[in-house]
Amino acid sequence: MDMAATLEECEAANGGAPITFFEITTAAAFLAFSRVAADYTLLEVGLGGRLDATNVIAAPRLSVITPISIDHTQYLGETLPEIAGEKAGIIKRGVPVIVGLQEAPARAVIEARAEALGAPLLIARQDWDAYAEHGRLVYFDQRGLLDLPPPVLPGPHQFQNAGTAIAALRELGFGEPEAVAAVTRAEWPARMQRLTRGPLVEAAGGCELWLDGGHNPAGGEAVAATLAAMPARPTHLVCGMLNTKDVLGYMRPLAGVAQSLTAVAIPGEPNTLPAEETAGFAAQAGLPATTAPDVGAAVAGIAAAHPGARILICGSLYLAGRVLRENG
Repeated sequence: MDMAATLEECEAANGGAPITFFEITTAAAFLAFSRVAADYTLLEVGLGGRLDATNVIAAPRLSVITPISIDHTQYLGETLPEIAGEKAGIIKRGVPVIVGLQEAPARAVIEARAEALGAPLLIARQDWDAYAEHGRLVYFDQRGLLDLPPPVLPGPHQFQNAGTAIAALRELGFGEPEAVAAVTRAEWPARMQRLTRGPLVEAAGGCELWLDGGHNPAGGEAVAATLAAMPARPTHLVCGMLNTKDVLGYMRPLAGVAQSLTAVAIPGEPNTLPAEETAGFAAQAGLPATTAPDVGAAVAGIAAAHPGARILICGSLYLAGRVLRENG
Protein backbone atom coordinates (compact mmCIF):
# COMPACT_ATOMS: atom_id res chain seq x y z
CA MET A 1 0.00 0.00 0.00
CA ASP A 2 1.27 3.46 -0.91
CA MET A 3 1.71 5.27 2.41
CA ALA A 4 2.01 8.67 0.75
CA ALA A 5 -1.37 8.20 -0.96
CA THR A 6 -2.93 7.07 2.32
CA LEU A 7 -1.61 10.17 4.09
CA GLU A 8 -2.94 12.39 1.31
CA GLU A 9 -6.37 10.78 1.69
CA CYS A 10 -6.34 11.49 5.42
CA GLU A 11 -5.20 15.07 4.88
CA ALA A 12 -8.06 15.61 2.43
CA ALA A 13 -10.56 14.23 4.95
CA ASN A 14 -9.09 16.48 7.64
CA GLY A 15 -9.86 19.52 5.49
CA GLY A 16 -7.03 21.67 6.75
CA ALA A 17 -8.04 21.49 10.41
CA PRO A 18 -5.23 21.62 13.01
CA ILE A 19 -3.67 18.20 13.48
CA THR A 20 -0.35 16.92 14.81
CA PHE A 21 2.11 14.72 12.96
CA PHE A 22 1.30 11.83 15.31
CA GLU A 23 -2.46 12.24 14.83
CA ILE A 24 -2.32 12.30 11.03
CA THR A 25 0.04 9.33 10.84
CA THR A 26 -2.12 7.41 13.32
CA ALA A 27 -5.19 8.12 11.18
CA ALA A 28 -3.30 6.93 8.10
CA ALA A 29 -2.24 3.78 9.93
CA PHE A 30 -5.83 2.99 10.92
CA LEU A 31 -6.96 3.54 7.35
CA ALA A 32 -4.25 1.20 6.06
CA PHE A 33 -5.10 -1.42 8.70
CA SER A 34 -8.76 -1.30 7.67
CA ARG A 35 -7.80 -2.34 4.15
CA VAL A 36 -5.25 -5.07 4.93
CA ALA A 37 -6.45 -8.02 6.96
CA ALA A 38 -4.31 -9.02 9.94
CA ASP A 39 -4.64 -11.64 12.67
CA TYR A 40 -3.84 -8.98 15.27
CA THR A 41 -3.08 -5.28 15.19
CA LEU A 42 -0.62 -4.14 17.84
CA LEU A 43 -1.08 -0.47 18.73
CA GLU A 44 1.53 1.36 20.79
CA VAL A 45 0.48 4.59 22.44
CA GLY A 46 2.36 7.79 21.75
CA LEU A 47 2.58 9.90 24.91
CA GLY A 48 0.30 7.41 26.54
CA GLY A 49 -3.17 6.53 27.50
CA ARG A 50 -6.31 8.47 28.10
CA LEU A 51 -6.14 11.19 25.43
CA ASP A 52 -3.77 9.42 23.06
CA ALA A 53 -4.65 9.35 19.36
CA THR A 54 -4.38 5.56 19.39
CA ASN A 55 -6.95 5.22 22.16
CA VAL A 56 -10.07 5.13 19.97
CA ILE A 57 -10.57 1.35 19.86
CA ALA A 58 -13.68 0.75 21.95
CA ALA A 59 -13.14 -2.96 22.62
CA PRO A 60 -9.58 -4.21 22.07
CA ARG A 61 -8.84 -7.88 22.64
CA LEU A 62 -6.19 -7.06 25.23
CA SER A 63 -4.45 -4.11 26.86
CA VAL A 64 -0.83 -4.11 28.02
CA ILE A 65 0.74 -1.62 30.45
CA THR A 66 4.52 -1.78 30.63
CA PRO A 67 6.52 -0.33 33.57
CA ILE A 68 5.57 3.30 34.12
CA SER A 69 8.18 5.93 34.92
CA ILE A 70 8.42 9.71 34.99
CA ASP A 71 8.27 11.07 31.43
CA HIS A 72 6.33 13.60 29.34
CA THR A 73 5.54 15.49 32.55
CA GLN A 74 4.38 18.58 30.66
CA TYR A 75 1.44 16.52 29.33
CA LEU A 76 0.87 13.60 31.71
CA GLY A 77 1.54 15.12 35.14
CA GLU A 78 4.43 15.59 37.53
CA THR A 79 3.95 12.53 39.76
CA LEU A 80 3.92 8.81 39.15
CA PRO A 81 0.24 8.43 40.18
CA GLU A 82 -0.76 11.25 37.80
CA ILE A 83 1.15 9.66 34.92
CA ALA A 84 -0.24 6.22 35.79
CA GLY A 85 -3.75 7.67 35.68
CA GLU A 86 -3.16 8.80 32.11
CA LYS A 87 -1.54 5.49 31.12
CA ALA A 88 -4.43 3.55 32.68
CA GLY A 89 -6.75 5.35 30.27
CA ILE A 90 -6.23 2.50 27.79
CA ILE A 91 -8.09 0.12 30.12
CA LYS A 92 -11.51 -0.75 28.69
CA ARG A 93 -14.54 -2.25 30.41
CA GLY A 94 -14.17 -6.01 30.74
CA VAL A 95 -10.98 -6.20 28.64
CA PRO A 96 -8.07 -8.12 30.22
CA VAL A 97 -4.94 -6.13 31.06
CA ILE A 98 -1.37 -7.44 31.22
CA VAL A 99 0.50 -5.33 33.77
CA GLY A 100 4.30 -5.18 33.73
CA LEU A 101 6.36 -4.63 36.86
CA GLN A 102 5.23 -1.37 38.51
CA GLU A 103 6.17 0.77 41.45
CA ALA A 104 3.50 0.63 44.16
CA PRO A 105 1.92 4.08 43.49
CA ALA A 106 1.47 3.31 39.79
CA ARG A 107 0.14 -0.18 40.44
CA ALA A 108 -2.45 1.17 42.89
CA VAL A 109 -3.82 3.56 40.25
CA ILE A 110 -3.98 0.79 37.63
CA GLU A 111 -5.75 -1.58 40.01
CA ALA A 112 -8.33 1.04 40.96
CA ARG A 113 -9.09 1.87 37.33
CA ALA A 114 -9.37 -1.79 36.39
CA GLU A 115 -11.70 -2.50 39.30
CA ALA A 116 -13.95 0.40 38.30
CA LEU A 117 -14.24 -1.02 34.77
CA GLY A 118 -14.38 -4.71 35.65
CA ALA A 119 -11.19 -5.36 33.68
CA PRO A 120 -9.31 -8.54 34.72
CA LEU A 121 -5.67 -7.92 35.60
CA LEU A 122 -2.67 -10.21 35.09
CA ILE A 123 0.07 -8.58 37.14
CA ALA A 124 3.81 -9.20 37.10
CA ARG A 125 5.12 -10.96 40.23
CA GLN A 126 1.56 -11.84 41.19
CA ASP A 127 -0.10 -13.68 38.28
CA TRP A 128 3.02 -14.29 36.20
CA ASP A 129 6.76 -13.81 36.42
CA ALA A 130 9.85 -13.96 34.23
CA TYR A 131 13.49 -14.06 35.28
CA ALA A 132 16.98 -15.18 34.24
CA GLU A 133 18.28 -18.52 35.47
CA HIS A 134 21.47 -20.21 34.24
CA GLY A 135 21.44 -18.02 31.13
CA ARG A 136 17.86 -18.98 30.25
CA LEU A 137 14.52 -17.19 30.54
CA VAL A 138 12.16 -18.84 33.00
CA TYR A 139 8.52 -17.82 32.69
CA PHE A 140 5.61 -19.13 34.73
CA ASP A 141 1.94 -18.43 35.31
CA GLN A 142 -1.14 -20.45 36.27
CA ARG A 143 -0.87 -22.38 33.00
CA GLY A 144 2.59 -23.68 33.92
CA LEU A 145 6.31 -23.04 33.46
CA LEU A 146 8.30 -22.33 30.31
CA ASP A 147 12.10 -22.78 30.06
CA LEU A 148 13.08 -20.53 27.14
CA PRO A 149 16.19 -19.16 25.41
CA PRO A 150 17.34 -15.77 26.67
CA PRO A 151 15.95 -12.69 24.93
CA VAL A 152 17.87 -11.74 21.80
CA LEU A 153 17.57 -8.07 22.81
CA PRO A 154 20.47 -7.07 25.11
CA GLY A 155 20.00 -5.97 28.70
CA PRO A 156 18.79 -7.50 31.98
CA HIS A 157 15.52 -5.55 31.72
CA GLN A 158 14.61 -7.47 28.57
CA PHE A 159 13.78 -10.55 30.65
CA GLN A 160 10.85 -8.70 32.22
CA ASN A 161 9.94 -7.15 28.86
CA ALA A 162 9.90 -10.61 27.32
CA GLY A 163 7.77 -11.85 30.20
CA THR A 164 5.21 -9.14 29.51
CA ALA A 165 5.06 -10.15 25.86
CA ILE A 166 4.72 -13.85 26.74
CA ALA A 167 1.95 -13.09 29.24
CA ALA A 168 0.09 -11.32 26.44
CA LEU A 169 0.64 -14.23 24.05
CA ARG A 170 -0.61 -16.72 26.64
CA GLU A 171 -3.73 -14.64 27.26
CA LEU A 172 -4.36 -14.68 23.50
CA GLY A 173 -4.14 -18.47 23.47
CA PHE A 174 -0.66 -18.95 22.03
CA GLY A 175 1.78 -21.56 23.30
CA GLU A 176 5.48 -22.29 23.67
CA PRO A 177 6.47 -22.03 19.95
CA GLU A 178 5.20 -18.46 19.82
CA ALA A 179 6.93 -17.67 23.13
CA VAL A 180 10.23 -18.95 21.74
CA ALA A 181 9.76 -16.83 18.62
CA ALA A 182 8.98 -13.78 20.75
CA VAL A 183 12.28 -13.93 22.62
CA THR A 184 14.55 -15.11 19.79
CA ARG A 185 13.25 -13.17 16.79
CA ALA A 186 12.41 -9.79 18.27
CA GLU A 187 13.95 -6.74 16.62
CA TRP A 188 13.89 -3.30 18.23
CA PRO A 189 15.86 -0.59 16.44
CA ALA A 190 17.63 1.95 18.65
CA ARG A 191 17.32 -0.12 21.83
CA MET A 192 20.93 -1.07 22.53
CA GLN A 193 21.35 -1.78 18.84
CA ARG A 194 24.83 -2.73 17.62
CA LEU A 195 25.73 -0.80 14.47
CA THR A 196 27.87 -2.93 12.16
CA ARG A 197 27.98 -1.03 8.87
CA GLY A 198 27.80 2.45 7.44
CA PRO A 199 29.91 5.61 7.56
CA LEU A 200 29.67 5.95 11.36
CA VAL A 201 31.02 2.44 11.81
CA GLU A 202 33.88 3.35 9.49
CA ALA A 203 34.53 6.49 11.54
CA ALA A 204 34.56 4.36 14.71
CA GLY A 205 37.48 2.31 13.39
CA GLY A 206 38.12 -0.57 15.78
CA CYS A 207 35.60 0.68 18.36
CA GLU A 208 32.29 -1.02 19.06
CA LEU A 209 29.41 1.26 18.05
CA TRP A 210 26.00 1.06 19.71
CA LEU A 211 22.78 3.08 19.52
CA ASP A 212 20.02 3.58 22.07
CA GLY A 213 17.02 5.91 22.11
CA GLY A 214 16.15 5.82 25.83
CA HIS A 215 15.70 9.35 27.20
CA ASN A 216 14.26 9.31 30.74
CA PRO A 217 15.65 8.20 34.14
CA ALA A 218 14.28 4.68 33.71
CA GLY A 219 15.91 4.54 30.28
CA GLY A 220 19.22 5.66 31.77
CA GLU A 221 18.99 2.95 34.41
CA ALA A 222 18.25 0.30 31.79
CA VAL A 223 21.17 1.40 29.62
CA ALA A 224 23.50 1.48 32.63
CA ALA A 225 22.46 -2.03 33.68
CA THR A 226 22.96 -3.29 30.12
CA LEU A 227 26.43 -1.77 29.86
CA ALA A 228 27.38 -3.18 33.26
CA ALA A 229 26.38 -6.67 32.12
CA MET A 230 28.44 -6.49 28.91
CA PRO A 231 32.07 -7.62 28.63
CA ALA A 232 34.31 -5.02 30.24
CA ARG A 233 35.45 -2.31 27.85
CA PRO A 234 35.94 1.44 28.30
CA THR A 235 32.68 3.12 27.29
CA HIS A 236 32.25 6.62 25.92
CA LEU A 237 28.90 8.26 25.21
CA VAL A 238 27.75 10.51 22.38
CA CYS A 239 24.60 12.16 23.68
CA GLY A 240 21.95 14.51 22.34
CA MET A 241 18.72 15.26 24.21
CA LEU A 242 15.56 17.34 24.07
CA ASN A 243 15.00 20.22 26.47
CA THR A 244 11.72 18.63 27.60
CA LYS A 245 13.46 15.72 29.36
CA ASP A 246 14.91 15.10 32.83
CA VAL A 247 18.46 15.20 31.50
CA LEU A 248 20.23 14.96 34.86
CA GLY A 249 17.98 12.07 35.93
CA TYR A 250 18.85 10.26 32.72
CA MET A 251 22.60 10.78 33.08
CA ARG A 252 23.11 9.95 36.75
CA PRO A 253 22.92 6.15 36.31
CA LEU A 254 25.35 6.35 33.37
CA ALA A 255 28.07 8.09 35.35
CA GLY A 256 29.06 4.79 36.95
CA VAL A 257 29.51 2.89 33.69
CA ALA A 258 30.91 5.42 31.20
CA GLN A 259 34.24 7.21 31.10
CA SER A 260 33.15 10.31 29.19
CA LEU A 261 30.33 12.00 27.30
CA THR A 262 30.51 14.00 24.08
CA ALA A 263 27.43 16.20 23.72
CA VAL A 264 25.80 17.09 20.40
CA ALA A 265 22.69 18.99 19.36
CA ILE A 266 19.98 17.09 17.48
CA PRO A 267 19.83 18.58 13.96
CA GLY A 268 16.46 19.81 12.79
CA GLU A 269 14.77 19.52 16.19
CA PRO A 270 13.48 22.81 17.63
CA ASN A 271 13.44 21.38 21.14
CA THR A 272 17.00 20.11 21.07
CA LEU A 273 19.14 20.91 24.08
CA PRO A 274 22.26 22.81 22.98
CA ALA A 275 25.37 20.67 23.20
CA GLU A 276 26.91 22.96 25.80
CA GLU A 277 23.91 22.54 28.12
CA THR A 278 23.91 18.76 27.68
CA ALA A 279 27.61 18.73 28.57
CA GLY A 280 26.83 20.82 31.64
CA PHE A 281 24.27 18.29 32.88
CA ALA A 282 26.78 15.50 32.27
CA ALA A 283 29.33 17.29 34.41
CA GLN A 284 26.75 17.65 37.18
CA ALA A 285 26.14 13.90 36.99
CA GLY A 286 29.86 13.22 37.34
CA LEU A 287 30.66 12.47 33.70
CA PRO A 288 33.63 14.24 32.10
CA ALA A 289 32.05 16.01 29.13
CA THR A 290 32.92 17.87 25.98
CA THR A 291 31.00 18.90 22.85
CA ALA A 292 31.17 18.12 19.14
CA PRO A 293 29.47 19.71 16.13
CA ASP A 294 27.77 16.47 15.10
CA VAL A 295 27.63 12.74 15.76
CA GLY A 296 30.18 11.87 13.10
CA ALA A 297 32.75 14.23 14.56
CA ALA A 298 32.03 12.94 18.05
CA VAL A 299 32.50 9.31 17.04
CA ALA A 300 35.69 10.04 15.11
CA GLY A 301 37.11 12.04 18.02
CA ILE A 302 36.43 9.28 20.53
CA ALA A 303 37.87 6.62 18.20
CA ALA A 304 41.07 8.63 17.75
CA ALA A 305 41.52 9.21 21.47
CA HIS A 306 40.37 5.80 22.72
CA PRO A 307 41.08 3.04 20.16
CA GLY A 308 39.09 -0.13 20.76
CA ALA A 309 36.60 1.52 23.12
CA ARG A 310 32.85 1.04 23.18
CA ILE A 311 30.92 4.05 21.85
CA LEU A 312 27.22 4.46 22.63
CA ILE A 313 25.13 7.08 20.83
CA CYS A 314 22.23 7.84 23.16
CA GLY A 315 19.74 10.26 24.70
CA SER A 316 16.89 10.60 22.21
CA LEU A 317 14.81 8.65 19.74
CA TYR A 318 14.95 11.71 17.48
CA LEU A 319 18.74 11.49 17.47
CA ALA A 320 18.60 7.73 17.01
CA GLY A 321 16.23 8.06 14.06
CA ARG A 322 18.54 10.53 12.38
CA VAL A 323 21.54 8.26 12.96
CA LEU A 324 19.74 5.26 11.45
CA ARG A 325 18.58 7.31 8.48
CA GLU A 326 21.95 8.86 7.73
CA ASN A 327 24.11 5.84 8.55
CA GLY A 328 22.32 3.71 5.99
